[in-house]
Amino acid sequence: MSIAENIARVREQIAAACRHANRPESEVALMAVSKMHPPEAVVEAYAAGLRLFGENRVQEWQQKLPSLAQMFDATQSDAAKVHLIGPLQSNKTARAAELFDSVDSVDSLKIAGRLNAAALALGKKLPILIEVKLSHEESKHGILPAELPTLLADLAPLESLIPAGLMTVPPWSEEPELARPYFRELRRLHDVSLAVCPTLTELSMGMSNDFEVAIEEGSTCVRIGTALFGKRQYPARAPGGE
Repeated sequence: MSIAENIARVREQIAAACRHANRPESEVALMAVSKMHPPEAVVEAYAAGLRLFGENRVQEWQQKLPSLAQMFDATQSDAAKVHLIGPLQSNKTARAAELFDSVDSVDSLKIAGRLNAAALALGKKLPILIEVKLSHEESKHGILPAELPTLLADLAPLESLIPAGLMTVPPWSEEPELARPYFRELRRLHDVSLAVCPTLTELSMGMSNDFEVAIEEGSTCVRIGTALFGKRQYPARAPGGE
């Protein structure tokens, strides 16, 4: 099947999951995870109507962008947006603030502070998502749930950042139901955190193998890669979307 056909199928599945959860389909954004796929795949997805993409690595996106610049030109009315969904190293925060519309994997005050300084220098307000580690897997990134209130309080003075939501990556499984407790816990943390941080409205959770369960548990953005672009071969690293 073509990427366009895959997008249509996934949109139908999202719509069905929303109906099952008694939620408006407009509440759930479809992010196409284009990491490790060529620029041509992004072009095809854009032509099929997608306007939200996720990338894992600053350097990879920097290499792709020249051939995609027109589609991601923020001055254009139909511009696409790209979020960084993979782990961010301190020495790449300045480039990340420049290249991405949002950084969805913030897991420390150090990274947040560097992003804030970079965004301030660029004269932009940068949305961020806080990645919460809910599994015990060493490969997963994120702050522990107990650390979330402190980090939210520490983010308050950083005026060039907009704490927009929470993100998590549950342990991968062929059984979608096994991810439900992780999605449910992130939703609980989100609901509690809203009282102290009203901008924290987004819940980025759910990938190709479990996004329907994530929607049932309140996800506002599903990160879909394999179901849109097919499988890819790459060295193992902590995924931000599958």
